[in-house]
Amino acid sequence: MKQLFGDRQKSFLIASPIEDEKIARSKKCTEESARNGAKAASIAFVASAIPTVIIARKVPWAKANLNYTAQAMIVSAASIAAYFITADKTIMACAKKNAQLRIRETTYKQLDRNEND
Repeated sequence: MKQLFGDRQKSFLIASPIEDEKIARSKKCTEESARNGAKAASIAFVASAIPTVIIARKVPWAKANLNYTAQAMIVSAASIAAYFITADKTIMACAKKNAQLRIRETTYKQLDRNEND
């Protein structure tokens, strides 16, 4: 199946312009969500690393129980969560925008058909 549908240049199937537009919009959404997720992850990294390191040095309980691995896990968990939450929100917002665009396009097409009839 991948041989038939995977390579678009050698495939006997020809994509319609609408499908090409959908693919371009989804690729743009994916890139935008990855960019926004990386920004959020870097901010979360700094925002969680500074207090974690300070607390691990100053608070006696944390000094005794939080080694470097635990500190790294706290910081990375915050970064990973920020990345995925932001990426998910961006993808959902982009999907909503694309759905509204499709509704608007189909509405205009139906209005044009009704006016021509």
